[in-house]
Amino acid sequence: MRVHVVSDVHGRADALARAGDGADALICLGDLILFVDYDDHAQGIFADLFGAENAAAFIALRTAKRFDEARAMSARLWATLEGDPREHIERNVRAQYETLFAAMPAPAYLTYGNVDIPRLWADYLRPGHEVLDGQVAEIGGLRFGFVGGGLKTPYRTPYELADEEYAAKVEAVGEVDVLCCHIPPAVPELLYDVVARRFERGSEATLRAIERTQPRYALFGHVHNPLHGRARVGRTECVNVGHFRGRGVPYVLEW
Repeated sequence: MRVHVVSDVHGRADALARAGDGADALICLGDLILFVDYDDHAQGIFADLFGAENAAAFIALRTAKRFDEARAMSARLWATLEGDPREHIERNVRAQYETLFAAMPAPAYLTYGNVDIPRLWADYLRPGHEVLDGQVAEIGGLRFGFVGGGLKTPYRTPYELADEEYAAKVEAVGEVDVLCCHIPPAVPELLYDVVARRFERGSEATLRAIERTQPRYALFGHVHNPLHGRARVGRTECVNVGHFRGRGVPYVLEW
């Protein structure tokens, strides 16, 4: 059995269309849309609406953790547009989802990332796409558990959850062979982004579940440039499957 795993697609429909080549199934761990691009400031919804120069200034404020200033700048820019800002965002998000789900291979098992908008997915799913969040699927005789979204941060991305709500989803998954999450377990070396020079939030609940149940693998994304891409927790191999927007190739899992 061969499964390809991707995370942090962030608009790479071209590579996503090829991500399932040679595999029995594709697993996608979320973050399909691209709101701002920290590498190319001309890309993403923010730049489409307000230009690359404003996107660069916004990114600089967020990188410096000047979140109040970033929110104030964003509010000033949104006020220059006619109508409800949420309508502008949703229109652009829907355009990206339409392209991305059209490119998504099948069969595919998907969960949400922290920048995704779950309520919109049902409008774009194709036959052979199965969305799981706090749920389990059997693939090739193994039990795969899926936990989507992220935890609360100052970035206020769309699908961030309270620690208790996230932990309940981890608990609902229970004992599995492969645990698939968008965010990593709370292991420091897996959380530090060497380019952004900051720690991302990881899940203590996921780490406790791994220590208790010892799945074969724990797969995740979220941290685009991790200090360490993999680590052992007991018998469990914890693997960051890679920044798909940057790499354009999936992680391969075979058994």
